Amino acid sequence: MTAVLPARPAAAASTQPLPRLIGAELEVPLVTGDRVRYANLDLAASAPALAGVADHVTELLPFYASVHRGAGYASQVCTAVLEQARETVGRFVGARGDDVVVFTRNTTDALNLLAGCVPGRVLRLDVEHHANLISWRTGRVLPAAPTVAQTLADLRAALAAEPTALLAVTGASNVTGEILPLAEITAIAHAAGARVVVDAAQLAPHRRIDIAGAGIDYLALSGHKLYAPYGAGALVGRRDWLDDATPYLAGGGAVRAVAVPNASGVSEVTWAAAPHRHEAGTPNVLGAAALAQACRCLDAVLDDALDHERALLARLETGLAAVPGVRTLNVWPDATDRVAVASFVVDGYPAGLVAAVLSAEHGIGVRDGKFCAHPLLARLAGTADGCAVRASLGLSTSTSDVDRLVEGVRALVADGPGWDYAVVDGRWTPVPDPRPADPLGVGLTGLLAPGCGG
Repeated sequence: MTAVLPARPAAAASTQPLPRLIGAELEVPLVTGDRVRYANLDLAASAPALAGVADHVTELLPFYASVHRGAGYASQVCTAVLEQARETVGRFVGARGDDVVVFTRNTTDALNLLAGCVPGRVLRLDVEHHANLISWRTGRVLPAAPTVAQTLADLRAALAAEPTALLAVTGASNVTGEILPLAEITAIAHAAGARVVVDAAQLAPHRRIDIAGAGIDYLALSGHKLYAPYGAGALVGRRDWLDDATPYLAGGGAVRAVAVPNASGVSEVTWAAAPHRHEAGTPNVLGAAALAQACRCLDAVLDDALDHERALLARLETGLAAVPGVRTLNVWPDATDRVAVASFVVDGYPAGLVAAVLSAEHGIGVRDGKFCAHPLLARLAGTADGCAVRASLGLSTSTSDVDRLVEGVRALVADGPGWDYAVVDGRWTPVPDPRPADPLGVGLTGLLAPGCGG
């Protein structure tokens, strides 16, 4: 496949196996009473933690303390960890030396933060995840054309037709995995006087990103997609809009000085510069540390992982194509690259039923529905409910996982479900479902049980 991102120098070549994920050997029950190793093919939704990330957080926990204004040694350690994490995340995405890294909760949070900073209209395509479709406060949604070439031409025309401050595009579709040529898109936008923000939630776990090389102005990503599910994401990009905007949240840490309120009850506030301007409150130090550690771990193996995932994606697509009545979804036949995400429909079977059968009878985790991309699924799915099934691959995926999915779909098409299913509370569910409903024992009584330190 042709590269659509400029090359950022890789870390030293890895001679080690791909890093281990927590839960990679998890066994789950089937409705038959058997237990099998869980085939997690839902990594595009949330990925388990890398073992190296979990170890890093465990090592940091004894030092956990509030940051920035604490004189204690633990506070100074955590402050250093937080600020070093900014540098690490910036390097991971190839940021410019004067770019800002603002820690957020996730990609959605990061894009909503940026939405309050944009001094003008925002253009986006209708193929976007909702986070990059509905978070913007003004602007236009442009239907994506049937080819990449025509979509780029339409973007150029739309940008020329009216003043636009920002073009918001996906780095990789969370539905089809397809990647647009980002460097070409930024050149088109910059020629029209617009900036570009990339929703990199799906791109960052799979590709090297070079913000500086591609000319990307802003980029948003999530730790929970990046094998660091500890509640942190990031917005990376140019300082000026972030420094000029109203702070995302008002509170401690975002200010330099606050005067006594006047007679009208209004305080005079001197706000801090970004990134602290937009990080009011106690920051998620552990989440930021986890995100940075995931960046370090991935940087060493992304090239090996790319070969691994491309081979598995090809195997998956070939396998599904051989099953009668299965159709894989795509937007652009001329797209030259895609990450390891494949959405499909099975003739005659609701997507929710397909996912329930794969889980209950085969121990496979996939996602079904509209994937927070309703306009795109309405266009592509061709089903009564507009839903599809999505399989997403990653570091922990094996050939046997892919083969198990293909065989599960083939068995469903050939023989139908091997168990009874019904819609319960809006979800397809085995009836009866003999699998344990609370295997961790964390119901209301479990939450209050002894063994939690007090």
